[in-house]
Amino acid sequence: MRVVGLRLEPGQRVPEHRNAIPVALIVTMGRLHFDDGSHEGAVGAGEMLLINPGERHTYRAVVETAAYLVFAGLPAVRSRTWSLRRKR
Repeated sequence: MRVVGLRLEPGQRVPEHRNAIPVALIVTMGRLHFDDGSHEGAVGAGEMLLINPGERHTYRAVVETAAYLVFAGLPAVRSRTWSLRRKR
């Protein structure tokens, strides 16, 4: 597992890209707007966005925004997509 800090200034954008492993993006300040080509949305402070391996995506900030990206896996190891299971 690897954790990376991200800070975006208003108007700053991360170009479209893909990751080889699953990523959890946890917003700690501001609001992160995302687009995966078929869905657009925003994630605010205290919320999380899950990105599956191979998904094209981009994100941008309208206000100053900070987040942690948690990379869950190793690049050379076959990874599974995220699944959120409800406890029964």
